[in-house]
Amino acid sequence: MKKRLQLLSLFVLGSICAFAQTGQGGNWGGGADEQIFSPGFVFQFISSEYKIFKKPSWQDSYENPDVPGQYLTGQLKSISSTPSPGFGLGFIAAFKLQEHTDLRITPALMFLDRTLNYEYEDPAMNRQQKVPTTTVEFPLGIKLKSDRRLNFRSYILAGGKYSMDIISKKKTDDSGLALTEKFVKNKKSFFSYEVAIGFDFYFEWFKLSPEFKLSNSIGNVLKKEDHPYSRPLEKLYTRNFQFSLYFE
Repeated sequence: MKKRLQLLSLFVLGSICAFAQTGQGGNWGGGADEQIFSPGFVFQFISSEYKIFKKPSWQDSYENPDVPGQYLTGQLKSISSTPSPGFGLGFIAAFKLQEHTDLRITPALMFLDRTLNYEYEDPAMNRQQKVPTTTVEFPLGIKLKSDRRLNFRSYILAGGKYSMDIISKKKTDDSGLALTEKFVKNKKSFFSYEVAIGFDFYFEWFKLSPEFKLSNSIGNVLKKEDHPYSRPLEKLYTRNFQFSLYFE
């Protein structure tokens, strides 16, 4: 997924650079940089995974709590998380603080899955857990911009965001399932920090900003439960790589 995002990013940037160099400068960009408040919208392509912290006893077989001496799983060999794709849609509210500094708020709706892979000594027991998430996110960041050169400038951004999971309870309800069919669940809300690098390209009527962003949760997002797939885990942190296209 990351390679596909990189290829897409290079193609988009190459196309934009070729066009932007032909611009006339001046007030191109729809005057977005001259206004105190500039609205817009954003499309986001996401690659998401977990950073996993395991308990000291994470490899132990899971004993059936109802039948002592009976084990529902064998010993674990590994627990890993592979990047999974997703996408998001949102809006921009940019506030000009100084000539080279903006305050940017970008509320968005995110659709993505995160994956956990459980590998056992007995390959027949191997299991992949998909943790579906639909989140409303409220990022707040400070954007530091370089000088404008014709119809181009670069920028860096740092900030944080609050994420709230709004996925249907029906999709995560495993109350009637056997212990070996239970789901790993996340907390309903959490905070993250974000860092990004991007580029502003000025067209006649709007400004387009491709951006690369890394986002990591600040705290543990694991909702602890007692079943074979949650018990070995001490903590889970989210880690997102995003490629976004901002239109102002």
